[in-house]
Amino acid sequence: MIIDLIRLKNDVVKNIDIDFKYSFNEEYLKQTDLIKLDDVLIKGVINKNSLGDIQINLNIEGVMVLPCAITLEPVNYPFSINVSESLDDIIKTEDFLKKDENTLDILPIIWENILMEIPMKVVSENADTSNLKGDGWEFVTGERKKTNPELEKLKDLL
Repeated sequence: MIIDLIRLKNDVVKNIDIDFKYSFNEEYLKQTDLIKLDDVLIKGVINKNSLGDIQINLNIEGVMVLPCAITLEPVNYPFSINVSESLDDIIKTEDFLKKDENTLDILPIIWENILMEIPMKVVSENADTSNLKGDGWEFVTGERKKTNPELEKLKDLL
């Protein structure tokens, strides 16, 4: 989504309000673990702070669909992200953003923040983890205390 910044830079308006829904297509999703990412709600404001820098404040909410780590079934994972950045900081740190004096494409900023929120693994509530054992391995769902067998004998002395 390209936003025109001319009126903000010339102090015609104090804020540019952002309020839209966006569905990411297959081209965005093919390099990630995401199965589906539709109806992402983006709300926020772009304004000029007291130093004259353009400030971007966004709230990004939605539900990403990811594969279950055990069954590979689709799992809904809700997320909410708050983004507060200066346009000058974004341009200095990001090579893929091209500095244009009068327009700003906020979609790469939104996409980058969503990518940082993707969890490493998601397990479905319906996934059965009771039979996940094999020869020398087993699925561990939580933290487990493993004691040394030699030290276990000392426990009997105390």
